[in-house]
Formats: sequence, structure tokens, C-alpha cells
Amino acid sequence: MMARRKYSRSTAFKKYRKLFLLAVEGAVTEMNYFKEALPDNSIIQIECIKGKNQSSPDRVLKRMKRRIREQSLRQGDEAWLVLDRDQWEAGVLTALYDWSQTDGRYNVALSNPKFEYWLLLHFEDCKQVKSSSDCTQRLKRHLPDFDKHLDSSKFSEAMVLVAINRAKAKDKPLSVKWPKRHGSTVYRLVERLIAS
Repeated sequence: MMARRKYSRSTAFKKYRKLFLLAVEGAVTEMNYFKEALPDNSIIQIECIKGKNQSSPDRVLKRMKRRIREQSLRQGDEAWLVLDRDQWEAGVLTALYDWSQTDGRYNVALSNPKFEYWLLLHFEDCKQVKSSSDCTQRLKRHLPDFDKHLDSSKFSEAMVLVAINRAKAKDKPLSVKWPKRHGSTVYRLVERLIAS
């Protein structure tokens, strides 16, 4: 993977870059992935909103709503909630889905059981993942030093594309709200980032 390029523009003319506003559940892993592991795309900007040990879905949504009030989204911008299924009740997750239906720029990317499942898809097909802890243990086979921090050099562009294809193959029939079994709709966000 290439190192992220530093992009500078003339102060005389600055073209607006599409904003991807991401409210993430985790304080470290998701931010590392979206800021460092994905290929640099100088025509977009990614802003991750994280909390301090306040990772419940309602808190993530609250942070997103507050940020949108502070900085309204422009027409082409997108707002994404990035969460884990964990053991949250369906009603809690439905509230997130309902929010995403209020504006075409709002979206939810959910991994079941957790974000590490999405990461694991970069390395393997994730067959027979039994639990959240099994997911983490299998990821550590590929990233022995994994401790929530990610080494961006471990994720090539080719691996990201493989993860997208694996996640899509598992998302059949297409998840309207979130994956009921093990899976991840983070691929939808990553595809949007790559396409922008």
C-alpha cells in the first residue's frame, strides 16, 4: 500500500471536496482504518466523530446529529453511522435505520458481530465465525500485533477490493437494515469512498 499523500492546494482557489462524515463506535480501530488503511483520495475529505467510551448506538447517533447541526452537509456530502451489531436490541438498531431514511445522504454501515469482521474479510472468507471473540482470534492470525490499532501497510488496495467482494457475496439477499447473520455492510461505505 502506498503511503498517504499530503495534498496541498493554492490558497487563491480551493475547490470544495466531498465530505464523508463518519460517526464511529470505536475510538481507535475504525478511525485508523478509514483515515490510514484506505487509499488516499485527495478529492474527498473524511471526518471521523468518536466518543469517549460512549459507544452505544444512541450515543453514536447523537454525536452525528450534533455534528450535522454544527456543520450542515452540502448536497454531495454523506453521513455514515459505523457500528457493531454486538448484542444490541433490534429496536435500538431500528432507530438508526429510521434516521438513515430521513435524508438520502444518511447511511448506516453495520458489522455483525463487530467491525473486526469487516477487517477479517480482507484476509479470509470468514466461514464459520462462531462469535465476537472467535472473530478477534482469527484476525490475530493475520495481524498478530492487533490491539485495536491498525498498521495501514497490512491493507493493500487489492485486499480492500477482495473484502468488498466477500462482503457483497455474504449480503444475499441484500440486507435492508443490517446483516441478521455474520456479515458487514461497511463495504457499501468503502465503495462510496472509492467511487468519489
